[in-house]
Amino acid sequence: MIRTRGLTKDFPVSRSQTVHAVRGIDLDIAPGELVAVLGPNGAGKTTTMRMLTSLVRPTSGTAEVAGFDVVRQPAHVRRHIGYVGQGNGAGHQQRAADELTTQGRIYGMDRAAARRRAGELLEALDLTDLASRKVSELSGGQRRRLDVALGLVHAPELLFLDEPTTGLDPHNRANLWDHVTRLRGEHAMTIVLTTHYLDEADTMAERVVVVDHGRVIADDTPEALKRDLAGDALVLDAATPGDAARLAALVDRLPGARDVVVDGPRVSARVASGATAAVEVVRAADRAHVPVLGARSTTPTLDDVFLALTGRSLREGPGAPDAPTAAADAAA
Repeated sequence: MIRTRGLTKDFPVSRSQTVHAVRGIDLDIAPGELVAVLGPNGAGKTTTMRMLTSLVRPTSGTAEVAGFDVVRQPAHVRRHIGYVGQGNGAGHQQRAADELTTQGRIYGMDRAAARRRAGELLEALDLTDLASRKVSELSGGQRRRLDVALGLVHAPELLFLDEPTTGLDPHNRANLWDHVTRLRGEHAMTIVLTTHYLDEADTMAERVVVVDHGRVIADDTPEALKRDLAGDALVLDAATPGDAARLAALVDRLPGARDVVVDGPRVSARVASGATAAVEVVRAADRAHVPVLGARSTTPTLDDVFLALTGRSLREGPGAPDAPTAAADAAA
């Protein structure tokens, strides 16, 4: 469904300065997959999405979406994809049903077919009672569901969701995802998602692609990334700092143990299996007559994965958008 090779995007911001927003993305996404693209602000996620949706022209490299080249066949690409951007897509003074009907007409439906499709989507996304309301009268969650409906009017094979739940409360986030996953199951859509909510990527995505400084630095299932790149966190409490040092030596002997740290009477480390390691260390400590006051392990998160890959948290970042706004708008 998506194939890119060496995809790059540069934004000149002055005669002497160029922002290299995307630096050679190679990506393959199969039909039916739900793939989450993660990275801090400025990583290149949104710029990549804009290139894949034909909104921004690549500087170099190639990209095919739904079998069409994004540079040579942008109109074909747009007919086969839906795109829900970070902002609301509907006109605030328009009625919800009218916006959907207009979108259908833009895609070539006759008036009756467009109205019928609007009704189907309003029902599917639990918006039927709001059909005659102006967009400005809808809540944040209702507007985002309407945005998703707008992206689905033409029954696309591929749906891009760029931070679709940002700003929504937990209830509305869960509600939106319930609708999206149900529609995906019914229509076998491919979905590409960017999000800063790690729990969304962890629970919803079959694959996670981690992007940093415009490059893909990891690409696997959430479970594999957490297992292979982060490992479980093991924490042991000793009676004294001296006992903690002896415990640390025992932990260090475990196969695959790393990042062993002693902090006063506490020892922390990364291990392949926290539960197994805790049992082994406690048994070894008992044989060595080292008292252990407590032992616990926690499974890693995707934020731990990013920390292991880059040395900083996924929740951190340079605090800048993917590219200078003026340059991005000019390119689009």
